[in-house]
Amino acid sequence: MSALPAAVMEQARAAIDPTEDDRRIDTSVSCSRCDAVCCRLTVVVMPEDNVPEHLVDRTSQGLSVMARGEEGWCVAVDPLHLRCTIYDQRPGICRKFAMGSAYCRDERKKYREENARAIPLALY
Repeated sequence: MSALPAAVMEQARAAIDPTEDDRRIDTSVSCSRCDAVCCRLTVVVMPEDNVPEHLVDRTSQGLSVMARGEEGWCVAVDPLHLRCTIYDQRPGICRKFAMGSAYCRDERKKYREENARAIPLALY
């Protein structure tokens, strides 16, 4: 059996066994001031999740995960409003992801750093 990618293991570990820092929620963090960074993470779909099947892919390891679009976003995200289109049916791992938690803050920091290295585009 193949090992899971480190990022998937980290996400699962954070959801199951949060650290003390993860229990501390930074209230200055808001989803409305974010690019839905958490919606670019690998989300494992568990058997008890009620996610529409057409939104689920299988990894080479046989895991059910939320499918991603060409840009890397979860296919359930409305790209215009950056909102989950299956909010009431979203996977358990998404329900447990705490806005402003250490994991959320870390992912937002990585995303900002990654985008700071990007070449800016000018539209004419």
